[in-house]
Amino acid sequence: MFDVKKAKSEGLDAFLAVGRASAKDPKFIILEYRQPKAKLHLGLVGKGVTFDTGGLNVKTQGMHYMKSDMGGAAAVLATAQVVAELELPVNLTVIVPALENAIDKDAYLPSEVIGSHAGLSIEVIDTDAEGRLIVADGLSYLIKNYNVDQVIDLATLTGNSIGTFGYECAALFSNDGNLSHGLQQAGEEIGEKSWPLPLWETYGKEMESEIADIKNFNGKPFAGAITAAKFLQAFIHEHPAWAHLDIAGVAFGDSEFSKTKTGTAYGVSLLLRYLENQL
Repeated sequence: MFDVKKAKSEGLDAFLAVGRASAKDPKFIILEYRQPKAKLHLGLVGKGVTFDTGGLNVKTQGMHYMKSDMGGAAAVLATAQVVAELELPVNLTVIVPALENAIDKDAYLPSEVIGSHAGLSIEVIDTDAEGRLIVADGLSYLIKNYNVDQVIDLATLTGNSIGTFGYECAALFSNDGNLSHGLQQAGEEIGEKSWPLPLWETYGKEMESEIADIKNFNGKPFAGAITAAKFLQAFIHEHPAWAHLDIAGVAFGDSEFSKTKTGTAYGVSLLLRYLENQL
């Protein structure tokens, strides 16, 4: 686990920018599980925003649900626990950038240009588009430091994914057809559905900045889940097998086991079934 000093020395500048306004120091969590007979090395990244105010682009409604913005982190940590308990023949590396997106005098600013682990400069258009910043650093750190065969990130990333699919399934993005199909098939088998959306380069142009290498939000009310995925893709160092699951609509919801909305654990059974199908 990296504290602020270690994260700074590792160049996790986007992660640190988001977390710098919180009274609670951000933590960059790394878990490693290794098996001598492993047939696959899977890298997982989970968005771990433990509470999201929106930052200086403060949220105007529904903020009490923002304790759920760590749904991706919860899913990958739980997956690691179950994989270890089952002693599955897989190598697993899990990255969880964990922090609060808070507001105080040190909060990162709209219009600010921040750095990133990948070395790309980022123009901050909206401080409520913070999840993609910390996941980007998580993806870059994972891929640069570990020889993973496949990379999957899970994040409660965009309201636009809910606008597209409602609360029925996750939005799935991938640069690898076999990985995309495998995740979709595994989800159909166990009831954690996802559906693919495109990663066409036309959408990537929406994220071009005039003053930095890339901007974190295109400022337009359409294709938000896709442009967010294109942002993340810029930080994977051209890894050939990456998938992004935007789980904003499925990580937290109504349940027969609770009077109010609660965590669904979406992603745990999906990842386990996917691994079982691969091994």
